[in-house]
Amino acid sequence: MKKRIWIAFLCLIIFGTTFGLPQPSCADETTGGILLTCPSAILMEASTKSVIYEKAPDERRSPASITKIMTAILIFDAIEAGKISLEDEVVTSAYAKSMGGSQVYLEEGEKQTVDTLIKCIMVSSGNDASVAMAEYIAGSESGFVQMMNERAASLGMENTHFEDCCGLTDSDNHYTTARDIALMAQELITRYPQIKSYTTIWMDTVRNGEFGLSNTNKLVRFYDGTTGLKTGYTSGAGYCLSASAERGGMELIAVVMHCKTSPDRFESAKALLNYGFANYALVDPMENLTIEPVPVVLGRQELVQVQAQGAGTILIDKALAGSVTCAVELDESVTAPVLKGQQLGTLRVEAGGRLLREIALAAAQEVPALGFPDIWRMMLERVCMAG
Repeated sequence: MKKRIWIAFLCLIIFGTTFGLPQPSCADETTGGILLTCPSAILMEASTKSVIYEKAPDERRSPASITKIMTAILIFDAIEAGKISLEDEVVTSAYAKSMGGSQVYLEEGEKQTVDTLIKCIMVSSGNDASVAMAEYIAGSESGFVQMMNERAASLGMENTHFEDCCGLTDSDNHYTTARDIALMAQELITRYPQIKSYTTIWMDTVRNGEFGLSNTNKLVRFYDGTTGLKTGYTSGAGYCLSASAERGGMELIAVVMHCKTSPDRFESAKALLNYGFANYALVDPMENLTIEPVPVVLGRQELVQVQAQGAGTILIDKALAGSVTCAVELDESVTAPVLKGQQLGTLRVEAGGRLLREIALAAAQEVPALGFPDIWRMMLERVCMAG
């Protein structure tokens, strides 16, 4: 027999504001979509990986320096594993020095810390700094690239293959997609949020103030809530951008590929982010929700606490945010023994008559059954109390 507890909650949404560059219109009045000049794009919410918008998201294209997002992931993997530290000094090889394109002009034999090289990679898109770190971690760029491809596969990046660690190559075998870029961007900013201390730098210096760095991602200065992430450009890739921004507790990832001009990529990314922040919000079904413990029959504890399994936040259209309800169905009692994780009920999250998520409610701890000595003792205690 089940008991039903209906609990409704209103999700308060805080609308972000934008300032800086003029805001372009992102609504297509004929289709309700988003006006973009780029041929491939995606908009993802970071915590849930929910895709809000996509345009040819699985079309393979050259990512140029957006490649460095994976390079950063492997750097922080190595730091997390204790293989390297931010204070380690890295010696620049002749090969690393020889990189063209975006660089910080490292000299052969020059020593810089891992911390400084991360800054050079994520702020100024230094190809030389990327190769120096690749060689430091894997012994060679080719060995590092193998690690990049293995890591990409582990993230489910099904349409990605790397040939270098910085995106400078013109090889047709160096490719990815908007969807795959969003997946690796999500991994970087959620698993290693400390990356934002680098990706939000607008201007800085290295070499004791002798060399200036300026962020290639102009949204850092001009878009409210920007948290990163990485630009890219080659003649073959066009102008690319993976941009992340956070407002009101929600972080979005916008990816645009093969834009014709640099302003196009920033305007397209802003249009995506504006659309997401204006129309979507996160709700937490467990916020302000109290679930009573379930009575245990013949258990060594009278009650078992209940916990939701895999609840998390839910991305929802803002128009439905005020109609979100939670329906809790719990067993009236459970007979011992009770196993930890044993399902005791269900939480149904709905909005506008539509089921958003069904969450299992389970025992938070084990409750052993009473043994014969326990039952005999209880009977004696009751007899004594009655006498």
